[in-house]
Amino acid sequence: MRADAEAIHALLPQTQCTRCGYAGCRPYAEAIAAGEAAINRCPPGGSATITRLAMLLQRPELPLDESCGHEAPPTVAVIDESRCIGCARCLPPCPVDAIVGAQRQMHTVLAALCTGCELCIAPCPVDCITLVPRSTLSCQSAEPTAADNLRRYDAHEKRRVQREIARQRLLEERKQRARGAST
Repeated sequence: MRADAEAIHALLPQTQCTRCGYAGCRPYAEAIAAGEAAINRCPPGGSATITRLAMLLQRPELPLDESCGHEAPPTVAVIDESRCIGCARCLPPCPVDAIVGAQRQMHTVLAALCTGCELCIAPCPVDCITLVPRSTLSCQSAEPTAADNLRRYDAHEKRRVQREIARQRLLEERKQRARGAST
């Protein structure tokens, strides 16, 4: 990644929410650096991030692009445990592994880790996941820092890639066994 893209990436909140239209904060930073994206597409970062990006890049500040969402206080996903069916569809899309649970078991969100990205909501077949303002939680967990979010996202992606490699190896082994059995 170019130096300016790295500096841009460092200013983003690392929620990995994809609301900017990119697959995560790093691709968005690269698009900004390449002149392919505006600096105003990050609702979680809001006006503060737009101001920092404008200063870094010596560009004019722009209002938040409303097509990406609106600026709001930090949120946290909450699972209605009485409605959770344990389908585990919410686990893979969580970019920071803030949801814990297992197949056919109730799931819960670790509020201290949740970035409020909303990516777990759509896959839930029973609509038991909602977002609430972080300030309304009884535990009053602090919002994770961008560095914490990035560290957890990078670990999530590393595990995802390792699982995919293992899956591909298993498929290849099965194909080889099937070829050997048919000869």
